[in-house]
Amino acid sequence: MSGGDTFLGMPAFPVNAAAAVQDSQLRFNLRKATHTIRAKRATVVGELPDWLELRQAGKEIKDHTLRNLERYLLQLEEAVTAAGGHVHWAADAEEANRIVADLVKATGETSVVKVKSMATQEIGLNEALQAEGVTAYETDLAELIVQLGDDWPSHILVPAIHRNRSEIREIFQDKMADWGRAAPEGLTDEPRALAEAARLHLRERFLSTKVAISGANFMIAETGTLVVLESEGNGRMCLTLPETLISVVGIEKLLPSWRDLEVFLQLLPRSSTGERMNPYTSTWTGATEGQDFHLVLLDNGRTQVLADKVGRQALRCIRCSACLNVCPVYERAGGHSYGSVYPGPIGAILTPQLRGMSSELDASLPYASTLCGACYDVCPVAIDIPEVLVHLRAKAPHPRAERLGMRAAGWVFNSPGRLAGAQRLGGRFRRFVPKHLPGPLSAWTNTREIPDIPAESFRDWWNRTDGGAR
Repeated sequence: MSGGDTFLGMPAFPVNAAAAVQDSQLRFNLRKATHTIRAKRATVVGELPDWLELRQAGKEIKDHTLRNLERYLLQLEEAVTAAGGHVHWAADAEEANRIVADLVKATGETSVVKVKSMATQEIGLNEALQAEGVTAYETDLAELIVQLGDDWPSHILVPAIHRNRSEIREIFQDKMADWGRAAPEGLTDEPRALAEAARLHLRERFLSTKVAISGANFMIAETGTLVVLESEGNGRMCLTLPETLISVVGIEKLLPSWRDLEVFLQLLPRSSTGERMNPYTSTWTGATEGQDFHLVLLDNGRTQVLADKVGRQALRCIRCSACLNVCPVYERAGGHSYGSVYPGPIGAILTPQLRGMSSELDASLPYASTLCGACYDVCPVAIDIPEVLVHLRAKAPHPRAERLGMRAAGWVFNSPGRLAGAQRLGGRFRRFVPKHLPGPLSAWTNTREIPDIPAESFRDWWNRTDGGAR
């Protein structure tokens, strides 16, 4: 139950979050998981004396690549083609889904296995394939839980972070048989037992499915190589066993050279799973061992983001999820509140740029933050998320009453005389100022009170006492 269409028509973030914070089990699950990952990350990052230099290098590599994206994409296409692969260009979700569906149907198969891919969730590929009579089976453990539970992912790294062990056991017992091999009798909620049930279920699928769909963490322009980092080994099975491999990758995932990849193989594991080295790093170049390989390069709004001088830094993102794990808003509201496959602080700046801010939900996302800056501090590629949030807030649609109010405030603040007069007026009538504003202005004071207005302004006090000298 993933993909962009899933979230159409969802209410704005404040409405979603208000419901989520009432779920005590959800808050417990999120707090436990995010604090555990956060602590592990802090430990392994603290081991590197040159972490800030690595972070700066990652930022500069991504910025250089984005400035020269057209050149490196053409170099990538040439290298993949020379290695026996086929490159397809998709301007939007509809075109990408059509390309993949046509490629799968050309094989005559009616099922595919998938390596965890946020790009395919972004475009709603599973639903598009289902409409064409093709069933997509998720093979990442967390994605499997989400799929079996007819659920939505709520975290970039751990999509089922909102589920505890007991809930996962129930999902396996109730739904696993509908998708293939049933869960073992007497299944407990012990992690080892749950993992074994998933392994047995997925092994049959790997051995019987001839088409696979993947994403990629990185693409290397100089050789046409794709790179996937994962922790379970399911990706390795998915990438090697099927006869046809189709990779759907956002155009921003590009790196110029293998030397650049070295930087990110240090940044990503530490920032995402809190590990010094990724357990499984798979690379492939073109058609290998007789496998038919297709690369679908996805735009879907990315060139539009690239045109924004402030917002384009969101395209540096390497999907590590470090910003989610430190965000006080995400920890309490959960990923579903964001109405996107990209939750948390990075989703609050990436989704409105990819989808636009015409819907109430997307227009509300830049406000899903306290602007505390914790997300920027932990970002391994130094995305200044608070800066982009403020930038997008200025571009978001605002109610007429709010626009008029801000215009009036600007008129007052632009004149020292008018400001002084307003302060004196406020002091005289301070007893009549309500703690909560009425009507369209109530959104600001629903969760906070207007502070008490002093009888005398600082300006008047300063003039009366010569700055406190008398």
